[in-house]
Amino acid sequence: MDFRIAFTPKPFTKKISIGQELFLTGSCFTEQIGNKLIAHKFQVTDNPHGILFNPSSICKALQSYMSNKWYDADDLFFHDGLWGSWDHHTRFSDVTPEACLQKINASQTQAQQALRSASWLIMTLGSSFVYELESGMPVANCHKVPADKFNKRLLPAESIRFLFDHIIKELKLFNPSLQIIFTISPVRHLRDGFVENNRSKANLITAVHELVSGFDHVHYFPSYELVIDDLRDYRFYAEDMVHPNYQATQYVWEKFKETCVDQESILLMKEIHAIHIAARHRSMHPGTDAHQTFLKTHIEKTMSLSNKYPQLDFGQELAIFYEQLQG
Repeated sequence: MDFRIAFTPKPFTKKISIGQELFLTGSCFTEQIGNKLIAHKFQVTDNPHGILFNPSSICKALQSYMSNKWYDADDLFFHDGLWGSWDHHTRFSDVTPEACLQKINASQTQAQQALRSASWLIMTLGSSFVYELESGMPVANCHKVPADKFNKRLLPAESIRFLFDHIIKELKLFNPSLQIIFTISPVRHLRDGFVENNRSKANLITAVHELVSGFDHVHYFPSYELVIDDLRDYRFYAEDMVHPNYQATQYVWEKFKETCVDQESILLMKEIHAIHIAARHRSMHPGTDAHQTFLKTHIEKTMSLSNKYPQLDFGQELAIFYEQLQG
């Protein structure tokens, strides 16, 4: 008897290669997948504005990269001893406006360059709800400012589609070779309410599928469906019952590789993972001939891969191997 219904997403016709540059933006689930890509030596720019949940803030961030926006003091606000930006995550906040702006603008410069040269843009949408100031300006993060300072609004599917339709066309002009992947975060925003969370996700799903059907270079990867409909069990969530746990994230990652990454890169990723595991290994008897042979063997393997794929950086792993060998 089967107790769950598994499904396999349809493989992409055009797939990601490990030598290509990837640009990721969106919810916290973006960073989980981004970390796995980075661990496998993909060239990744991950959330230059910090974590973003709503479509309006994601589109505004992408627009700022394309226009090479430079933030100044007028773009900041002061609250609870810190200067911050309504467009950015709290990781950019600081005790002086100069320090805050330095972090923001350094990230802007890097993001503009990365987006122009990226082969793939992966956007993970978290929620259709947007928080707006009295002026009507949407905020990316509330920065622990009291809720009564904001107007909370649910974006209709049509508004979301319109926002991204415009930004996709601008991205095509900015970087004509860019391929775009949309995915919906499986993180459940239950503080909005159970019914409200489902309405929010439904609006995102409706808008995204209309966009995918309208552009040849826009794709959809079903992160949300894999967790909600395939795994479909609270044992795949963390203790807060909101965020997918390690097993769920790993399951989505494996499906992502099968669906979106080309076969040559998948085989290479296995070799990279083996080297990464070897570098993390700590022998209880480091002076033995067996461990010295282990280190030399993995140095040879790492150097061989590095010579074959010079765009991949194995500096950290080689440093660990040589340190142990000399120790």
